[in-house]
Amino acid sequence: MSDILDVAVRLAAVFVAFLVLPLVLGQTEHKVMAHMQGRLGPMYAGGFHGWAQLMADAVKFAQKEDIVPAGADRRIFQLAPAVALLPYLLVLVVIPIGPGNAVGEFIDAGIFFVLAVLGIGVLGSLMAGWASANKFSLLGGLRTAAQLMAYELPMLLAAASVAMAAGTLSLPGILEAFHWWWVPWQIVGGVVFFTAGLAELQRPPFDMPVADSEIIFGAYTEYTGLRFALFLFAEFVGIVVLCVLTTVLFLGGWHGPFGADGLGPVWTLLKTALLAFVVIWLRVSYPRLREDQLQKLAWTVLIPLALAQIALTGVIKVVIQ
Repeated sequence: MSDILDVAVRLAAVFVAFLVLPLVLGQTEHKVMAHMQGRLGPMYAGGFHGWAQLMADAVKFAQKEDIVPAGADRRIFQLAPAVALLPYLLVLVVIPIGPGNAVGEFIDAGIFFVLAVLGIGVLGSLMAGWASANKFSLLGGLRTAAQLMAYELPMLLAAASVAMAAGTLSLPGILEAFHWWWVPWQIVGGVVFFTAGLAELQRPPFDMPVADSEIIFGAYTEYTGLRFALFLFAEFVGIVVLCVLTTVLFLGGWHGPFGADGLGPVWTLLKTALLAFVVIWLRVSYPRLREDQLQKLAWTVLIPLALAQIALTGVIKVVIQ
């Protein structure tokens, strides 16, 4: 009975994090962008520092009319937001945030599970683009498919380098095997993984599938109200998942400096928050790439770097053994 209760508590904690952390990130993005770009709008709702901006956005989305285009595939159109959102909840269940039992569910092949489920999340955008009966939505869906094919490979190769170094596919096992001297020679793989993850999330400067100046808003053009809000929520959950995965695989997760591992989840959350700030900073600072530049970056830069990282990992493993 105690084991069942323990699992229930851990899964409940994961669900609360799934609901709360993306909202905190969304509010943070409002404020960071407001300061970095001199935006006054997000600073007014509710008075002091725009503390009620998140609630104002929620009310706005709830009031909007829910419209399904007449020519759309209604069932697929309505199902797409859930397909885009739910895989991230499954990923959060297997990510360890602290030592011991600080993980929703232990899976031996955790890396394979995580990368496979993340690929399913992108299908939500493909379904939305195909089912909307809109040529701009379809074009956005095709761009999403092109990004998925280009950036899934470097992401997988970068994660494979960490698995080689640790000698396990388990996420808790990788953290148990982690040493701080890994960071300098795994940093290239970390950059590749993080960059490829941003591209799969369609975050700036990799937001060609939702380029409003070219294709209105891509696969999400026909979505309104709460369904559109679910796509935005999925984007922020995806950012949280990407940042915590990068933390676990490349930055030591719950390991802290100077032997301060006792803080456990605090270190994981601090590193995740720092990476989330980097995501927001990149959105504010860099313009959107062209489609050809996107493909060139993946196939001529990220994939060779990921392969070089795997080769380096193999050499170091041979030397230390």
